[in-house]
Amino acid sequence: MPNCKQCQSSFEVTEGDRAFYDKVSPVIGGKKYSIPEPTFCPACRQQRRYTIRNERHLYHRSCDLCRKKIVSMYSTDKPFPVYCPECWWGGKWEATAHSRDFDFSRPFFDQFKELQNVVPRIALYIVKSENCSYCNFVGDCKNSYLIYGSVYSEDCIYGSPYYSKNCLDSLVIRDCEFCYECTDCRKLYKSFYCQDCYDSDHLLFCYDLHGCTECIACAGLRHKKYHIENKPYSKEEYEAIKKQIDYCNHKQMQALGKKLDEMKLQVPHHYMPNSNAENVSGTHIYNCKNTFSSFYVDRCEDCSYCMQVVDLKDCYDNNYTEENELCYEYLGMYGTKTTSFSTFSRHAYNTLYSEYSINSNNLFGCAGVHKKENCILNKPHSKEEYDKLFPKIIEHMKTTGEWGEFFPITHAPFAYNETVAQEYFPVSESEAKKRGWNWKDLENQNSYKGPEYKVPAEIKDVPDDICKQILRCETTGRLYKVIPQELKFYREHGLPIPHRSPDQRHQDRMALRNPRKLYDRECDNCGKAIRTTYAPDRPEKVYCENCYLKTIY
Repeated sequence: MPNCKQCQSSFEVTEGDRAFYDKVSPVIGGKKYSIPEPTFCPACRQQRRYTIRNERHLYHRSCDLCRKKIVSMYSTDKPFPVYCPECWWGGKWEATAHSRDFDFSRPFFDQFKELQNVVPRIALYIVKSENCSYCNFVGDCKNSYLIYGSVYSEDCIYGSPYYSKNCLDSLVIRDCEFCYECTDCRKLYKSFYCQDCYDSDHLLFCYDLHGCTECIACAGLRHKKYHIENKPYSKEEYEAIKKQIDYCNHKQMQALGKKLDEMKLQVPHHYMPNSNAENVSGTHIYNCKNTFSSFYVDRCEDCSYCMQVVDLKDCYDNNYTEENELCYEYLGMYGTKTTSFSTFSRHAYNTLYSEYSINSNNLFGCAGVHKKENCILNKPHSKEEYDKLFPKIIEHMKTTGEWGEFFPITHAPFAYNETVAQEYFPVSESEAKKRGWNWKDLENQNSYKGPEYKVPAEIKDVPDDICKQILRCETTGRLYKVIPQELKFYREHGLPIPHRSPDQRHQDRMALRNPRKLYDRECDNCGKAIRTTYAPDRPEKVYCENCYLKTIY
């Protein structure tokens, strides 16, 4: 087994992996140019891709085309021009204006970095969305605020909802409505503080419930109603107890959260949450087949090392993307085919080492190219010229050690701690700088020195003018505000004003999850060997598929 070039750990390259690399290797002029086996382990490959994605660190600046004030994922100290979404999508500029010839005396990555530094970038990646000016990496969304990586959602605030409406503070929820503080849930209605719950409604502080309604502090139930701490009650008894619950009573909420934690240790945990999955490994895998070492994936087939993806076929090492086929080392938007070592492209085909390429075909080393084909470093070529030049570039990249590698972290457009890499692969400032990775001082975001605003405990006592106040997170000291739509949601559902910033609440939800790592351990019931995200020293009772199903149903 090879050793990872970055972390030095050994990792496996299977025959199935090799067959995939052969399948996605480009064919030019009838000759195949093989993509080599990876030199980074799957985790380090994922980390490297994540340094390209900044979701949550947003800045005020001006659009470099229309000059209006905007919010952007790029701070003002970035070297490249940044356009607002309207200008970037509006067709008033041309990426090929920055084209250049390939220089065979220099490494490709350096040439591509120079191109990236002159081609305009989109301030916030917003596609076909309405009234979502403070969202990032969203498509087909409406009337939402500070949601990230979301599609087909409406009236949502804070989090990452998919196909959802009127949800606040979420982490990868799908098909949910009127939900609050829910993590990895599907098809929930009017449910608060839930994790891994499905096809249910009116839940409060619940974990791993399917087909349930009106449950409080429950775990591991199926098709139950009027349960509290996994015990059945009559409708009248249940409603009398529920009526006494005050969401604004901090001690009461803490007690319910503690009860749920106790319940989670009493029930068996599925070693690999999944549904309708065949021949898979990882966790949270739904309607998938032949998909391995993948996490939070839907409707995928013949895929490996993918995270938070939907509708992929024959893809490896994909993140935050949908509707792709034959893509490798890809991060970004949806609808790409035969695209590798690329980011944030949409409806791009036969594309390598490119970014933000839209409705284009046959691209190499391109940035921001729209509706073009046969381009290299943004320069258009005839098909004959392209087929002649491309193989020469591949041979050159083999000599520089770049062919088959994703963009290096040192070339990322963000500081390491601005990106999702810091969420999943946290490092200290000293460690980042030691590795030559950029780091950004984010403390200036807390520069407000005005009076502290005391938030009333009861939502009924909160005045409208709270939306004009600046609040300070009780955990980190970061500043945040409450917007009118958010206040309306709290009032409608009797919820308190949160005392933690949206970013800290996001981190709290992230802490509920297991790491995206598979461990070898045994089923705590029958002793069968399993691979699971539960480390062997975890206190939960973890069951294999058969034992879990026999116990839970």
